[in-house]
Amino acid sequence: MSPIPPSTSETITLGGGCFWCVEAVFERVRGVLGVESGYANGQARQPSYEQVCSGDTGCVEVVRVRFDPAQITLREVLEIFFAVHDPTTPNRQGNDVGTQYRSGIYFHSPEQERVVREVVAEVDAATGGRVVTEVELERHYWRAEDYHQHYFANHPGQGYCAFVVAPKVEKFRKTFASRVREG
Repeated sequence: MSPIPPSTSETITLGGGCFWCVEAVFERVRGVLGVESGYANGQARQPSYEQVCSGDTGCVEVVRVRFDPAQITLREVLEIFFAVHDPTTPNRQGNDVGTQYRSGIYFHSPEQERVVREVVAEVDAATGGRVVTEVELERHYWRAEDYHQHYFANHPGQGYCAFVVAPKVEKFRKTFASRVREG
């Protein structure tokens, strides 16, 4: 992620299943300045993708989303996040199963925590109390390997991308047309 002065950007870390899906959506959101795939909130230090996939590290696949709060609010970022993943299935998104695919929001400040907990409570009420999204301070973040960065943009024809990622991107485009970045 390129350096942006802290006063003009904010970062939130999101786990919503495979990071390729979440990354692909947020790379298209107006007001998002950068997206980086990584691993967070586990015990392993600098884990590899293979280690995380084993389910033994406690890490979750995440994306760090850096955004301009003058263009998009944290609440709006979270509304998009909840629209493109299922926050009611523990340790799974579709066919991706394991603790590394859990739903999670990892905040970076007390103010973010307040907003996150508000939005999660609203989504929980709307789903009849079924939300399992983990809400914690981000800790032990590690950037994923280079080949995971911008995966959908670099491999749109790959099977998983075509059949899993692309429909999530299309859902975002239809549901949040006014938030789609031009170009």
